[in-house]
Amino acid sequence: MTNQTMSLAEIITSRRTIHDFIKGQVPDKSVIKEALEMSCWAPNHHLTEPWHFYLLEKETINGICELNKDVLTESKGSDVAEKKTKRWMGIPGWLVVTCEKSNDELLYQENYAACCCVIQNLMLALWAKGIGTKWSTGPITREDRFYDLIWVNPDLENVVGLIWYGYPADIPQTLRKPLQQVLTELP
Repeated sequence: MTNQTMSLAEIITSRRTIHDFIKGQVPDKSVIKEALEMSCWAPNHHLTEPWHFYLLEKETINGICELNKDVLTESKGSDVAEKKTKRWMGIPGWLVVTCEKSNDELLYQENYAACCCVIQNLMLALWAKGIGTKWSTGPITREDRFYDLIWVNPDLENVVGLIWYGYPADIPQTLRKPLQQVLTELP
């Protein structure tokens, strides 16, 4: 599945959420930055470009893993926390995408939708290069301490997703509902 000869349809229909990455194989940062640059061509009302990317390095990743370990130890016990920490520490690449906040609810909804489009563009651009992703919106991304670790002011930005990336160790197979189940044609 890695090549630039895939058609757009093949890229869209073959992309999957990757849960297991090949350990120790971190994609080159230049490839990630190229995909980020392409992703910014997402539609956004009034060209607000409300997104911001945070490419995380080892120190921040370790801090997030420790925070998650503390939260999980309190809620689910140390065995679950240790297992998840080990799994998270093996994820090759980490990126956070945020959305600029607004007091105007409609503007914020439009901006949030644009940030979701930018993430989809990013995942497709990376998939075309053989790099898999997982878009996480788990509880850790809503922790005040998470915002502290990534140096984001929660009064100004909202985390839209924590994006894990790397080369897939396994590509899950899934199906989608037939179009006739999700399409209503109106007169």
